[in-house]
Amino acid sequence: MNLETLPLLSLTSEPADLARDLGASFAQFGFALVTGHGLDPALIERAWALTEALFAQPEAQKRACHIAGGGGARGYTPFGTEIAKGAAAHDLKEFWHVGRDLPAGHPLAASMPPNVWPAHPAHFRQTFAALYAELDRVGAAILSRIAVWLGLEAEWFDPAIADGNSVLRLLHYPPVPNDVAETAGGAIRAGAHEDINLITLLLGAEEAGLELMTKDGQWLPALPPEGALVVNIGDMLQRLTNHVLPSTTHRVRNPEDARAGLSRYSMPFFLHLRSDFLIETLPGCISQENPDRYPFPILADDYLQERLREIGLKR
Repeated sequence: MNLETLPLLSLTSEPADLARDLGASFAQFGFALVTGHGLDPALIERAWALTEALFAQPEAQKRACHIAGGGGARGYTPFGTEIAKGAAAHDLKEFWHVGRDLPAGHPLAASMPPNVWPAHPAHFRQTFAALYAELDRVGAAILSRIAVWLGLEAEWFDPAIADGNSVLRLLHYPPVPNDVAETAGGAIRAGAHEDINLITLLLGAEEAGLELMTKDGQWLPALPPEGALVVNIGDMLQRLTNHVLPSTTHRVRNPEDARAGLSRYSMPFFLHLRSDFLIETLPGCISQENPDRYPFPILADDYLQERLREIGLKR
């Protein structure tokens, strides 16, 4: 039996202690559970209600907000579109993306399209623009502690994520009748995968199903207390740190018994670099024992587009 558990950390801890504890959790698991983030519970409650109302709309109404060929960057992505890298079956989910709004003429506008805001439900734009800004704030605070753990200045990531291509995903996993996975070729709600971005901040993991793979190859449930964030390292930060901070494989398994008849909702915030940031291995993460795995740097947007093709969102 796997007795490992994710530590529960608070952003209100003393900064040096938080940097030490976050770094240790990310180095071991690629994940951490985070409280003390200061997100307004009332804002989160409104966001859950609007997410449920959004996906309860008729299919045709949702599909009217799907941008063909857009790679799912903004608006609606239909059920069964995304597939984990290397998987045989598509995920059992549908989702909506809210991105960063840029002013007209912004130099990064070509890689960051404008948002799609639905006419219904009411107050959708105000709610999710506010939640996006708050998750952006929390993500920057976590990255500042990661920077300190890596031996960098606390502000090192600030210019790297300024106007970054971060995305707030509203996720709906519909009920999974007992025969669905069988008829869908063994599909699960989210197949085993790693995230593309720097770090992911996840709301909604209180509902069982999210599991991460430990270093010994066991599946470990992520079980945060109510209101806590599940935070994990993405591939961009793994590459930047030469795997000092691992991007851990995780999945959302199908529910069992009565839970199979219920929907599951979650809201991951994928914190991204600026599209024009050059991902180049940090010198402090290269050593004789850990030689540079990535001698050739790559632009963040080029890396993103490559991965979007791998997961079926772009062709």
